[in-house]
Amino acid sequence: QVQPVESGGGLVQPGGSLRLSCDFADLRSDYYAIGWYRQAPGKEREGVACITSRGSDGYYLEAVRGRFTISGDNTKKTMYLQMSDLAPEDTALYYCAVNPDDAAAARRCSGSLGWFWGFGTQVTVSS
Repeated sequence: QVQPVESGGGLVQPGGSLRLSCDFADLRSDYYAIGWYRQAPGKEREGVACITSRGSDGYYLEAVRGRFTISGDNTKKTMYLQMSDLAPEDTALYYCAVNPDDAAAARRCSGSLGWFWGFGTQVTVSS
């Protein structure tokens, strides 16, 4: 059982930057998938960015490509989402998730079976 915990959300002005962090210290595996997802009010959850713990098989939502970067530190069992040039459309509840049994799931970033979820952190982009 893995319980990821997010931090780093908040209010930021359009064009600003924010970095989200996610700790999953109770994960034993060294090869797994990590990902960031978001859900805006009235919309379905969508995969924002995913990657394996080896830094391969990356996926980015087209709307964030070039603005967001996912990264992970396997020794610390921590992942990050660096967000820049934020826009009001990026406002959402952001979740981190870990898939310890299927690293290849990072390629699909669908967030379906096998993912363990954090509780979410709110990101609000507004002037």
